[in-house]
Amino acid sequence: MNYDKLLSRTVTELKPSGIRKFFDLVGEMTDVTALTVGQPDFVTPWHIREAGILSLERGKTYYTSNAGTLSLRREIDKYLTRRFDLHYNPAEEIVVTVGGSEAIDIAIRALVEPGDEVIIPMPSFVCYEPIVRLSGGVPVIINTTFEDKFKLTAKQLKAAITDKTKLLVLPYPNNPTGAIMDAEDLEEIAAVLRGTNVAVLSDEIYAELTFGKKHVSIATLEGMWERTVIVSGFSKAYAMTGWRLGYLCAPAPLTKQMLKIHQYAIMCAPTTAQFAAEEALRNGDEDIAYMAEEYDRRRRYIYAGLTKLGIECFEPEGAFYIYPYIGKFGLSSEEFCQRLLVEQKCAIVPGTAFGACGEGFARISYAYSVNHITEALEKIEKFVKTLEK
Repeated sequence: MNYDKLLSRTVTELKPSGIRKFFDLVGEMTDVTALTVGQPDFVTPWHIREAGILSLERGKTYYTSNAGTLSLRREIDKYLTRRFDLHYNPAEEIVVTVGGSEAIDIAIRALVEPGDEVIIPMPSFVCYEPIVRLSGGVPVIINTTFEDKFKLTAKQLKAAITDKTKLLVLPYPNNPTGAIMDAEDLEEIAAVLRGTNVAVLSDEIYAELTFGKKHVSIATLEGMWERTVIVSGFSKAYAMTGWRLGYLCAPAPLTKQMLKIHQYAIMCAPTTAQFAAEEALRNGDEDIAYMAEEYDRRRRYIYAGLTKLGIECFEPEGAFYIYPYIGKFGLSSEEFCQRLLVEQKCAIVPGTAFGACGEGFARISYAYSVNHITEALEKIEKFVKTLEK
C-alpha cells in the first residue's frame, strides 16, 4: 500500500500536539515531578460519583436523546442563568457533548466552509487551529502579548477582519496564559463585531476559575447572544475529566446544524456521566468554591516562587496555569523544557506548544498539590542556577 497517497494530505500535514510530546517523554521516565497536565488533582466529589453509580444500579444504561437528557439540559440552563446571567431554551439551544473538545469540533465544522477565515488569538489551546484546517478553513492568528496581559484587543481584531471572516474564537479564561477578558474588554470586542456577520466561539471551560473578578460571557452583551456559541463542560469546575462530558449553547438555528454532526459522529454523550452531571449542577456550588479557593492558593504560591527565582511572570487571573517568561536564559522554549526534564526530572510544557508566539515562554499547571509544586520549584531553581553560571 502507498500510504502517502491513501491518507488525507490535510491530516498528514497537521503537526502533532506539542503537549502530547512532553507527556510521552515523561511517560518514559521515572521519578519525574510533572506540572504538565491541565487536570485537577481532586477526585470527583463523592455526591457526584454516587449519582453516577446510582444511575447504573437503576439500570440507566441506555442511549439518551442525541442532545442529552432533557433534565440535564434544563439543569445547564438553570446553572448558566444563576451564575452567568445566560438563558438558553433546553429543548433546542443546548447540546450535551463528549467533553468540551467535541463541542468545539462540531461548532467549527457546522460554521466553517472551505476558504472561510477563522480568527484565533494565540497563545491558546492546541485544538482550534487543527480543527479549522480539517474543516477547510483558514486560520488567522492574532498574537497576544505580555504587555496587553495576553488579551485580544479591539484594534487587533478590527485589523484582522476581512470579507472572508466567518468566526472568532474567544478562548478566555485562557489556557495557557491564565488571562481573562473582563466586561470592559469584551465590550470593546463586541463594538467591533456589531454590524458584521462574524460568529463567536466562546470557550468558557474555565469560567468558574477566575480570581478576583467574576467571569463575564460575551453572550450577555448587546447584540452578541445571537452570534455566540458557548462551549463549556464539567472537567475543570467539578474535577470530572474522565467522565468526558461537555456542552454547547447557541441560538436554535445554529444548534440544529451542530446536532446533525453530533448525531452522526457520536449518537449521544455517556449516559452515566449525564446523570452525574445533573447532580453536579444542582448541588456542586460548594465543590466549585472549595476547589477554586485551593487553586487560588496554589496560584499565589507558584507566582511568588517563580518571581523569587527571578523569572518574570504574568500573574494569572483565571484557569490553573502560569506562563513564565524563560527567554532570558538563552535557550529556546523547547530546549529549556527538555533540559529541565533530563537534568532535573521536572516537566513543564514549552510555550510553543500553544503557538509560535509562545517562544520564550513555558506553561506550568498548578492543578497539583502545594507539596508537588514546592518540589518542582526546587528543581527549577537548581536548573536555572546552572544556566546562570
